[in-house]
Amino acid sequence: MTSHLVARTARVVATAAVTLATLGLTAPVTPAAQTPAGVRSIALQGSDPAQRSLSARRTEPFSMLGVTWADPRAQLGGTAEVRTRDSATGVWSGWRELELDVRTPEVGPDAENGGVRAGTQPLWTGPSDGVQVRVTGQHGRLSRLPDGLRVELVNPDETKATAASSGVTGVSTAPQPTVIPRSGWGADESLVKNPPTYTTDTKAVFTHHTAGTNDYTCAQSPDIIRAIFLYHVQSQGWNDIGYHFLVDKCGTVFEGRAGGIDKPVLGAQTYGFNTDTSGVAVLGNYNDAISTPSVREAVAAVAAWKLGLYGYDAAGTVVLTAAADNGKYTKGQKVTLNRISGHRDGYPTECPGNTLYADLPAIRTLASAAQTR
Repeated sequence: MTSHLVARTARVVATAAVTLATLGLTAPVTPAAQTPAGVRSIALQGSDPAQRSLSARRTEPFSMLGVTWADPRAQLGGTAEVRTRDSATGVWSGWRELELDVRTPEVGPDAENGGVRAGTQPLWTGPSDGVQVRVTGQHGRLSRLPDGLRVELVNPDETKATAASSGVTGVSTAPQPTVIPRSGWGADESLVKNPPTYTTDTKAVFTHHTAGTNDYTCAQSPDIIRAIFLYHVQSQGWNDIGYHFLVDKCGTVFEGRAGGIDKPVLGAQTYGFNTDTSGVAVLGNYNDAISTPSVREAVAAVAAWKLGLYGYDAAGTVVLTAAADNGKYTKGQKVTLNRISGHRDGYPTECPGNTLYADLPAIRTLASAAQTR
């Protein structure tokens, strides 16, 4: 009787293994509760220099992913697409194209760190436990993809930090908005290896979107920000999260890069124009989605206060000098920009999305009004 039971159990296990193999999935992995926060990298495979992929497989839990490659100056020259498995339902998503973003810090501790990598924008997937990836050169076999391609699976953990308003005060022509500090989204300060670098001024504010998805709750915002931080630091080798501020779709403002929100901290947010500027990133994809009044008011409030600390009119313009050849401008080129600009104004990118970019005139008006109260 016992031998029959053992044999039957063996047949069930074997059948399950065959089913998983047929689906291209590995066996179940460690439960999410036993998986610490962090990034896990999986190399993409392929003999064709213009194609790399990763077959569908079960993975340890993650909620954000991106694709990176070894040379921080190299362009992908193609498309990167992913599909993921919902860990609650087991349902696979459709294919989603990752937004390309190969900006690399040109100065500061980020650029000095070894192992800096280029990468796509990260994509918030929500709790997931499976992934499939395909990367294809833009011109088929004529396009060689960069070396060292890998998918980065980011698990921000589910531990929620206690948010508190920042108590920083400073002299400005506009009031300081309420800002949730880094402790409020659970920044692991032990991962920041070098102290912040300071410039002398904040002459302009660049507006970004984080791409990915708008399908998140504002209660998840700390998780998303923590995941972006881990992607920037552990996957791309930066010293800290690149943005100075982040805003969710409810209009909540979060502190980004460490060093003091009222200080001219050198960021890693607009390659070629990181010196003497600040970056505000809105969580979500605004290529098509319409921003809410809360988002526009929050971005305007941050920009008005930050520029006001240095005596600048939020509705004005400024001449900046490109610090690097970035594909849009050459190093040393003088560029006239709005004090509140979009990422695409300084760098060849779709960021901050067509709709949010179209909102910038209204945001400038709101910011200017805040400075004259």
